[in-house]
Amino acid sequence: MKSLMVSLVALSSVGFAAPTVCDVREYGAAGDGRTKDTQAIQKAIEACALKGAGVVYVPPGNYLTGAITLRSNLTLRIDAGATLLGSQDAADYPQVPNPWRPETRGMSALIYGDGVRNVTLTGLGTIDGQGLVWWKRAPIWRRKPEYESYQPHYTPLVEFCSSTRSLNTASYYSPRLIVAPGQRMSPRPRLFTCVRCTNLLVEGLTFRNSPSWTINAVFSEQLVFRGLTIEAPVDSPNTDVFDLEASRNVAISECTMSGGDDLVTIKSGTDEVGRRVGKPTENITVTNCTMLYGHGGIVLGSEAAGGIRNITVSNCVFRGTDRGFRLKTQRGRGGVVEGLVASNIVMEDVYEPFRIHSYYDKIGTPDPADRTATCRPIPAVRGDSAQPVGEGTPVWRNFSFQNILARGATTAGFVLGLPESPMSGVTFDNVRISAKDEGFLVRYARDVAFHHVRIDTGEGSALIAVDTEGLDLDGFGTGAPHAESPAVDLRNVKDVFLRGSWAPRGTDTFVRVGGESTRNVVLSGNQFRQARRGVNVGKEAEKEVQVQ
Repeated sequence: MKSLMVSLVALSSVGFAAPTVCDVREYGAAGDGRTKDTQAIQKAIEACALKGAGVVYVPPGNYLTGAITLRSNLTLRIDAGATLLGSQDAADYPQVPNPWRPETRGMSALIYGDGVRNVTLTGLGTIDGQGLVWWKRAPIWRRKPEYESYQPHYTPLVEFCSSTRSLNTASYYSPRLIVAPGQRMSPRPRLFTCVRCTNLLVEGLTFRNSPSWTINAVFSEQLVFRGLTIEAPVDSPNTDVFDLEASRNVAISECTMSGGDDLVTIKSGTDEVGRRVGKPTENITVTNCTMLYGHGGIVLGSEAAGGIRNITVSNCVFRGTDRGFRLKTQRGRGGVVEGLVASNIVMEDVYEPFRIHSYYDKIGTPDPADRTATCRPIPAVRGDSAQPVGEGTPVWRNFSFQNILARGATTAGFVLGLPESPMSGVTFDNVRISAKDEGFLVRYARDVAFHHVRIDTGEGSALIAVDTEGLDLDGFGTGAPHAESPAVDLRNVKDVFLRGSWAPRGTDTFVRVGGESTRNVVLSGNQFRQARRGVNVGKEAEKEVQVQ
């Protein structure tokens, strides 16, 4: 309190009126970690609101609290040594309207604001949701399908690939939430939610152990999240770090984050509801952040019916994350997602650096009990047939990934669109991936470019492209050729230009081209002297391949 008062006196001495300061202890907060301080904290907030503006000050101590509601023109300052402890009693979280379906209601977040403006959450304190008791109430994926005992099952490390492919030991994968027959999902509060908020700053704080999503912004704009630490255990269900929904002009910077689900997740509504509301999430920047364990570092979708556009990610480190960039949608979701630029990224021990696909309903999370499952998506292997195009058809386009280094991956990743709506305009520039198992797959895509990309694998081809049109490979290479697989495998592709590539010593075949649908493949200016066989063209494609 002394440091805060010194600052306020300094402001007064230079002609600025000191803001109203409402110390929660002066309104009855005990700060002993046992007494519920919800009413005292809310009284301090209301007292500042009556003054028109002010600072709600939380001094060192442990403050057990239920949901509190923010007001406009307010600063909530949680000092170093102060912790807000979320109540574990569901009765302490009143029902609030669902912003997407106002006719329904749901549990309030621990800290909640609706329609507020000019709000700051700051300090070096902690907001702890005490999520364990809530996680235990959630019905969790169990290996037995009958769910006879309906007990939560927790496993910090769940293997989900075949026995020949073990999960990256530095990465973790949490079990899926499955509602048992006849049971409803137990409601759980989020840690912080702002709905229809404008001009929000959240800085310096630590968010820990959220019962569900941690930071959630809906229909909000002009938001800054800076210098935060956000953490939850690896097996905590649905503990997304950021969930931005139908919001705009958001900056996330200098944050360190880890959790039991996705980290920075960008959404805009589900299916017909999202399309009806029609508010895209746009103008989002994520910079200078450290992403630790979680299902995905930067995640777009799968709820993107209202559209997503203009996302930039730069100067970030991913370490031990399951997926680096996880872009996911499916038939029926609809929405246009476009304009992602990611640059200057380092990934270490990330299971799969890139997962960009339109089959979320088919390849979300393989069954841990299925020992025949593989890390390859089923549609990528078996193919798919085009479906009628309608309002539920997703359109995803124009993604650029630049200056990215991924070490210790298990698989390189894939770009997988729909036959009726290919992923389009995807560029990888100056990207290097070292994968213990398989390389990169492109299927049902259009206008995909790999410029100065190197992919080293433990097995298989570095790059497989199938059912793809407009593929530009400039300076593509691998330092780990395999005798049984070509470095580049092209099947049923159209308008391909491969140039400036080289075959390292030990290469059997650098590029193989096949497929009856292959058209217009040009190989120019490549250096294949060290390969036993630089180019292998199937008879069905011979007339469509030019070697210059």
